[in-house]
Amino acid sequence: MNQNNKHKNKIRDTHITLAHGSGGQAMRDLINSVFVKTFNNTYLDKLEDQAIFDIPQLAAYGNQLAFTTDSYVVDPLFFPGGDIGTLAINGTINDLAVSGAIPLYISCGVILEEGFPIDILYKITENMQIAAQNAGVKIVTGDTKVVHRGAVDKLFINTTGIGIIRENIHISSHNIQPGDAIIINGEIGNHGTAILAARGELALETEITTDCQPLHDLVQKILNVCPQVHGMRDVTRGGLATVMNEFAQTSHVGISLDETAIPVREEVKGFCEILGLEPLYLANEGKLVVVLPAENVNRVLDVMKSHPAGKNACVIGTVVATHPGIVCLKTIFGTERIIDMLVGEQLPRIC
Repeated sequence: MNQNNKHKNKIRDTHITLAHGSGGQAMRDLINSVFVKTFNNTYLDKLEDQAIFDIPQLAAYGNQLAFTTDSYVVDPLFFPGGDIGTLAINGTINDLAVSGAIPLYISCGVILEEGFPIDILYKITENMQIAAQNAGVKIVTGDTKVVHRGAVDKLFINTTGIGIIRENIHISSHNIQPGDAIIINGEIGNHGTAILAARGELALETEITTDCQPLHDLVQKILNVCPQVHGMRDVTRGGLATVMNEFAQTSHVGISLDETAIPVREEVKGFCEILGLEPLYLANEGKLVVVLPAENVNRVLDVMKSHPAGKNACVIGTVVATHPGIVCLKTIFGTERIIDMLVGEQLPRIC
């Protein structure tokens, strides 16, 4: 019998009640049967209010600590190729990865709505553990809250991650310089399209799945051949256009993108044409951009294309000294147009 399934009968309720957040026996049964038994590691099993690490053990990985946190409120909870749990783990891993960090430990805080089905909670936590194991990280501490029905939409997750950056790696958008090349690891817009289709509000069908995946192994392979990477960012909410504007404004440089070089699936283009959306602003959960000295492009592309998460990697633009703080797109017609930062929300609740 699956180790997780052995303990499901400890909770007699089929749905979350306010008692599961009261701090009493019902809450302890929920934590032990769902979270502790699923995530299952020596740090979490101690059931302390914190996870304690040995500093020399951490220092063996490098000399800089990376720390990040994010919250996940995606609607629906399950979508083609993923769910809120895998999204939370991979999203936090990627926030660490683009700093050059090796992700090690993650915390998990959940806010549950009264009446939430416990079987669905099991499924989500099991998928979180699978994602964590596949990435080689541990979920080591957490928190559980239950609120009245209607005070939260089913389930929200907060994850915090810790990772270590090895010596001589200093990735920052402040380092970006004119002459740098810009690389992306694959097609944009798949996650936003998958979420939109999963909502079923528009009667549109597609086989597109989320691109949700961990990127830390790809990043380490990039840094092995090019530790001089200037900037790196995972492309999530606000899409590629927003990340490029953040880079341009932070480093006071101009960015020139080539529309014909940016990979977009035909199905995504079709969705955008029907709904009046712009692929450059669609959300992603498994894409990153790398900004690096142009002389390193070929060897970085080679190593990226040899990795499953970077097989469609390509150069999409350059950093320029002209028009600082502005992103320009060379269109398929040979003209140029300015790509602004996303204003408002193109698609709500995508992560």
